[in-house]
Parts: sequence; C-alpha cells; structure tokens
Amino acid sequence: MLTAEQILAAQKANLETLYGLTQKAFEGVERLVDLNLQATRATVNEAASNAQALLSTKDAQELLDLQARLMQPLAEKVSAYSRQLFEIASDTSAEFAKAAEDQSAEAQQKFMALFDNAARNAPAGSESLITAVRSAVNAASGAMDQVQKAVKQATEMAQANVHTLAHQMDTGVKQSAKKR
Repeated sequence: MLTAEQILAAQKANLETLYGLTQKAFEGVERLVDLNLQATRATVNEAASNAQALLSTKDAQELLDLQARLMQPLAEKVSAYSRQLFEIASDTSAEFAKAAEDQSAEAQQKFMALFDNAARNAPAGSESLITAVRSAVNAASGAMDQVQKAVKQATEMAQANVHTLAHQMDTGVKQSAKKR
C-alpha cells in the first residue's frame, strides 16, 4: 500500500511537472508573440516604404517593375516566417513529448515497484498469475516504447521534410528573382 509520504511525494512531483510544462508552454507562446510582433513591425514599416515608392512612380511600366521587385522579398519573408513558426511549434512539442516520455518511464518504474511489493506479499500458489501479469506489463511497456519511437521518427521525418521544402522554396524564389 501507498503511504501518506509516497502520495505526497507523487503529488509534489506531478505539480512540479505541471509547472515545468506550463513554463514551456508560456515560453512557446512568448516566442510566438515575439515573432508576430517582429513580423507586424516589419510589415508596417515596409508598407509605409512601399506606399511611398508606389506614390512616386511616374508611369505604368515603372509601377510594374516596382511591383515585381516587391514580390520577391515578400515570398522570402513568408518562407522565413513559416520556418520560424514551425521551429517554435516543433521545439515546444518536443519539450512536451520529452516530459511525457519521462513521466511514462517514471510511472512504469513506480508501478513495477508496487507490483513487486505486492508480489512478495502474494499468497502461495499465485506465482503463475504474477508471472502472467509481469509478462503483460512488460509487453505493454515494449509496445509503448515502440509507439514512442515511431512517433519520434515520424516527427523527425516531418521536420526534415519541412526543412527540405523550405529550402526548395527559398531556392525557387531566388532563381525566379534572378530570371527577372
């Protein structure tokens, strides 16, 4: 059975984990707000500058040339913003996934300690039941480990694909800018 001290220690550990995850969530939101403020500030400044440039055009050809020049940096900025946004989400998600893995491992260790304690105090003749339960717990633990590994690999693959796509997009934008 659990003692009052064990329950109190578990509650304290859970509160510390919750506090840590809350801090990580706030850090992610803070980074997102900073990114959006920077993007908004840059957009407002560029809009004012672009408006001045548009007002100073003298003919349609100059207007078309200006429009073409303004579009290339916009595509690059959208690409950079998307990469930074993905990085923030990815980092925050990774922190939560690590905490979940840690909690899962710790919970499994505690369960096995309780189970072992109960098994030592089990009545005679229950060895086969204890062996079956231990085997089921080990199988479930192995399955959970495999799921966690698969999720981690899928996340890493998605991150690699996003980075590749962003690089290709940047390259495409730069190449189209050179053609003009």
